Amino acid sequence: MPPRQQALFAMSPEHLPLLFPPPAMDRLTRAVDIDAGLVLPSFAAPEAAAALAGTELLITGWGCPPLDAEVLRAAPRLTTVVHVAGSVKHLATEAARARGLVFTSAAEANAVPVAEYTVGAILWAGKGIFALRERYAQERGFVIGQVVPGVGNFGRRVGIIGASRIGRRVIELLRPYDLDLCLYDPYTQVSGVRQLSFEELLDTCDVISLHAPLTAETTGMIGAVELARMRDGSVLINTARGELVDTQALTEELKTARLTAVLDVTHPEPLPPDSVLFDLPNVFLTPHVAGSQGNELARMGLAAVEEVERVVAGQPPAFPVDLDTLGRTA
Repeated sequence: MPPRQQALFAMSPEHLPLLFPPPAMDRLTRAVDIDAGLVLPSFAAPEAAAALAGTELLITGWGCPPLDAEVLRAAPRLTTVVHVAGSVKHLATEAARARGLVFTSAAEANAVPVAEYTVGAILWAGKGIFALRERYAQERGFVIGQVVPGVGNFGRRVGIIGASRIGRRVIELLRPYDLDLCLYDPYTQVSGVRQLSFEELLDTCDVISLHAPLTAETTGMIGAVELARMRDGSVLINTARGELVDTQALTEELKTARLTAVLDVTHPEPLPPDSVLFDLPNVFLTPHVAGSQGNELARMGLAAVEEVERVVAGQPPAFPVDLDTLGRTA
């Protein structure tokens, strides 16, 4: 039997137990030779040099430093990086690309809870839940059986900006509902979903959900001009990156109460304590929690274990990262 590949954890140690609960860790230690008690948060740690020298497969996560030339010189046998998180942009340095390292990512697994959060927000927004909750709290009463006009999800037009893995998953989760689904993405089309121009999507959608990657092209893509185009009473949902939206412009628009926003991400992040976004009744803020939390981290760990098993069996990874398109993806 050939010797097992040597692997090493490089991430913030506190994440390891949630990412790899005992069943997943057992599978991993059967697949590769790895010390479950050694987790490098820094490649400058005293034990790093000896550990890296024999490492063929690096299992990275939140808190892993960039794989620069110095790190790669210390790891001459390294060929594969299995990232137990989303983006590998900070890891895939020029030195890593020059080495020809294979990167895989658990971004597909992490897309699941973000899409679920988004679908919940879209359906609640269409139902008018955010405004109705505020009204109920203020009036401390309501008329049982009273029909609320102007709300409901039957035929509601929902615009998805960005056919990213999360954007596509949101679309798939929303297909069973009686919604008018639309998409804007300059690079990708999705079968069965009407493609709109950016301007038409802004002009006509009741709910707009952002799923574009953060690039030079998309930074500030929603500013004062774009917000002014949105329909009265429409809702902006951002579970992508705060920098996609001009926060000052959004704040000024939201002060008028013309729009509603559901924001899991902002810029800056966190918001300053005196931001009016905390107090506006037409803003629903959450602290960057749409992605994997709690027991959802185990889904990403399982995805990583399965990738490791494929790699050591000589099979191609299921979720390789295309470094050539990394500049315009998440």
